[in-house]
Amino acid sequence: MKILIVGLGSVGRRHLRNLAALGQTDLMLLRSGKSTLPDADLEGFPVVRDLEAALRSKPDAAVIATPTALHLQSAVPLARAGCHLLLEKPVSHTLEGINDLRQSARAGGGQVMVAFQYRYHPGLLAIRRWLEEDALGRPLSARAQYGDYLPGWHTWEDYRQSYSARADLGGGAVLTLCHPLDYLMWLLGDVTQVTAAVSSQGGLGIGVEDTAEAVLAFAGGALGSVHLDFVQRPPVHDMAIVGTEGTLTWDQSDGAARLYRASTGEWQVVEAPAGFDRNDMFLAEMQRFLDVTAGRAAPEPTLEDGIRVLALGLAIRESAQLGRRVEVGA
Repeated sequence: MKILIVGLGSVGRRHLRNLAALGQTDLMLLRSGKSTLPDADLEGFPVVRDLEAALRSKPDAAVIATPTALHLQSAVPLARAGCHLLLEKPVSHTLEGINDLRQSARAGGGQVMVAFQYRYHPGLLAIRRWLEEDALGRPLSARAQYGDYLPGWHTWEDYRQSYSARADLGGGAVLTLCHPLDYLMWLLGDVTQVTAAVSSQGGLGIGVEDTAEAVLAFAGGALGSVHLDFVQRPPVHDMAIVGTEGTLTWDQSDGAARLYRASTGEWQVVEAPAGFDRNDMFLAEMQRFLDVTAGRAAPEPTLEDGIRVLALGLAIRESAQLGRRVEVGA
């Protein structure tokens, strides 16, 4: 199976390494030449410089790892050509063109999977199982926070020129850090309304929001709050869900999931597996994508899941701009 990787920044290279680690050898790189990383780790792989050349090579699957605002430029033609796609999150920076991607995927016959790797975190998987078992009772509220200092992400480049910091490339804290938007809906269902505020007061010198606060109303009746920021030191990424029969918590710092059962007054803890590494989520995600391309599994998450996350992120920005609650819909 021939797999094309579109975009060779940090996440594109992670996907390349993981594909090689999973035994894939027929790999091709579509490069713009704009990466700020050195080229030494890319030597030996065939390279094409434009999408037309990539399409002529007839790849079976493609990983889309370009900046957010550029995703659809390559995703739509590749989907139309029948490629299976692993599409980095968020799907895009706007809903414009989303129907083109849907229709192209249907016409081409390939599957589209969106790269929300936290769905493969063992702690969050444990929480999902507890929720499916009704161990929490009826979920009432949820809180998630994800804060990380943007200048510390890619120390080899000027962070102000990274896609995360640029509006024209689809950056900003809301879309770049949208993982909690995905896993909260994965755990609790769709969000119907949102009230939000955003700001850019972190002194980073960027033209996008560096902080966001959102209150979510879920279709099932639960309420949620999400904090996202580019300024927090040390970084934090955690989540809690309160229900009628107890509380669930997860913290990326130790990877553990915890369930407090009101009936017993005790905590149940699921630790991260021994030796668990952050890249294990990406490896599990990539293995799922390979299973999808082989017809052994369905995409997880799906394109429609990714579109719902994008719609929620855009609704957060709309609410902040309008200063009022807005409906969420794709």
